[in-house]
Amino acid sequence: MHTRGTTRVSHPVRACLSGEDLDWLGGRSVCVAIDLCTTVEVDKGGVGAGRIKWAAEIWSFLRDRVPGLRPEPPLVCVTSQAPSASGLSSSTALILGLFEVFIGSLPATVSISRHQVIQWAYEFEFAICNGGGMDHLAIASGGVTLFQGRTTGLPAVGGRMDFPAGWSLVVIDSGTPKSTPDHIRSVRAQCASGDPVLAEYVARSDEASGAIWQGIRAHDLEAVSACMADAHEAMRDCQHMSTPLLEQLRALADKAADIKVKVSGAGGGGALVGVCATADAPAIASALRAAYRETHPGASVIVAESTPSLS
Repeated sequence: MHTRGTTRVSHPVRACLSGEDLDWLGGRSVCVAIDLCTTVEVDKGGVGAGRIKWAAEIWSFLRDRVPGLRPEPPLVCVTSQAPSASGLSSSTALILGLFEVFIGSLPATVSISRHQVIQWAYEFEFAICNGGGMDHLAIASGGVTLFQGRTTGLPAVGGRMDFPAGWSLVVIDSGTPKSTPDHIRSVRAQCASGDPVLAEYVARSDEASGAIWQGIRAHDLEAVSACMADAHEAMRDCQHMSTPLLEQLRALADKAADIKVKVSGAGGGGALVGVCATADAPAIASALRAAYRETHPGASVIVAESTPSLS
């Protein structure tokens, strides 16, 4: 992660293989950074591209913590390869990128660490949706990460490594947006009331996360895929995080391409993700596109790769 003098930052998004919400409920989550990048850069031409979401708010956040900043932020341009509102945390990639580019424009006398940037990005986004911090750490660090959730602050990192060579990710964007803040409000109400269904979800998801992490370490693709299906079923059965459309897309993926996929992120829409051998990815994507072409034309299929671990 670059800071001083940075004028252009490109961040991956992340797919959650298991453990949505466990980063702040407690329990294990597994996330992998994938190369559908969000890029933020200073607009040297000075014309801008209209109001960039959160730019003014992030600059105001920085002005409250770094004295002497000018009233208005630098003009920036943003591009993204990831589908929006899809559960892949492109919003977190954008927030991290804005923080880094803005900090890169500060005087050389201002010293801000990589950890501080991540912490501020987490605090800023927490004020918006009251969620956890696994997205910020997963995106900033690359590779695949095991998290141990905490009820406050950023989750602890239980392990990090590169995704196995020869494995790819298949992303199926349903074309239906999700709403994370609404979902988190609902889960926090469950937590406050001691809902036993939520406790069941946490237990099942934590178990799936542990098995997925071991499967990745062992390069056991079949085990990882099966446990991702277990994680999806816990999301669907306990927390209603899936939808009829997502279930239809999952069933077709299994039937047409023999790949098991799970919803990534929460909020009633977004994308499904699966893992496969890189050599098989083109054929799987082709079969999925053919299966969805007539019955689900709003769905799109993307083959993606994990980014390297940076630590």
